[in-house]
Amino acid sequence: MLIDTDPRVQAHINLYAVLGTLPLLVERVPAARELLAGTPTPVGIRFVMPGLPRPVLTFDATGVRWGREPKTPLLTLAFTSVAHFNRMIDGTAQPIPVAAPHRLRFLTGVFAPLTDLLGRYLQPTEADLDDPEFRETSTILSLHVAAAALAQVANEDRSGRFSAQHIPDGDIALEVTGTLAYHLQLRNHHATFVPAPSPHPRGALTFSTLEVTGGILAGDLSAIACMSDGRLAMRGVISMVDNVNRILDRVGHYLGK
Repeated sequence: MLIDTDPRVQAHINLYAVLGTLPLLVERVPAARELLAGTPTPVGIRFVMPGLPRPVLTFDATGVRWGREPKTPLLTLAFTSVAHFNRMIDGTAQPIPVAAPHRLRFLTGVFAPLTDLLGRYLQPTEADLDDPEFRETSTILSLHVAAAALAQVANEDRSGRFSAQHIPDGDIALEVTGTLAYHLQLRNHHATFVPAPSPHPRGALTFSTLEVTGGILAGDLSAIACMSDGRLAMRGVISMVDNVNRILDRVGHYLGK
C-alpha cells in the first residue's frame, strides 16, 4: 500500500481544497463575513510557486471567489517552493508578499484572520465541538475540503491517477442524506470537483448523517464498518465507486498529515 505523500500534490490540495473552502466559510460563518465587511473594493491575491498554476482568489464585502475581476488590484504571495507554501498552510512559515504597503494591511487584517478562522473549523478543539452549530459547520467544511481534494489527488497523485485511469466518464455523487450533495465529474480520466448535485450521477457515495461523515473523515469511524451497517452506502457503476473509494483513501493520507 502506498502511504508516502508528494509535496506537490499536497500543495495542490492546500491551494484548491483548503483555501478553496474560504468561499463556503464566508457563506456559513458570520465572523468570516464580518472580516470582509470593510472590503467594498475587490482585492485579488495571486499565489505564485514553482511548478503550480498561479490562481487568484478575489475578496470583497460579498464573499470570496476564484478568478480575477476586471481592474481588481493584485496582491501576490510568492513562495520559494511547494514545501514553503505547505508550511504556510501549516502555520510554520510566512509567504513573500509583493504589493504596495497599503495592500499589505489586507493580508494582516483580513486574509490572515480568515485563514486562521478556517483552520479553527477544520481542526476544532473538544470545546469547539461541544457547540452543535459549530460542529455541524466544521463537518460540512471538512467534507468540502475532502471532496475538493479528491479531484486533486485523482489528477496529480501517482496512485490517484492510476485509480482515475480505471474510472469511465460520468459523475460520482458525494452526498449526506438530507443535508448536502456534491459531485466529482470524470471526463477522460480527469476529475473536477463540483460543489453542487449532479443531475445524472452514474454512481454515489452516500453518508447517512453529518456525524458519520465527520467520524469517517476524522478517522474515528471505519468506512468499511459503516458500509456494513448502512451508515455509508455505495450505488451505481461499481468500478467508478470502488476507484473513487481508493482515491478517498489516498486523500486521507494527505489530509491526515
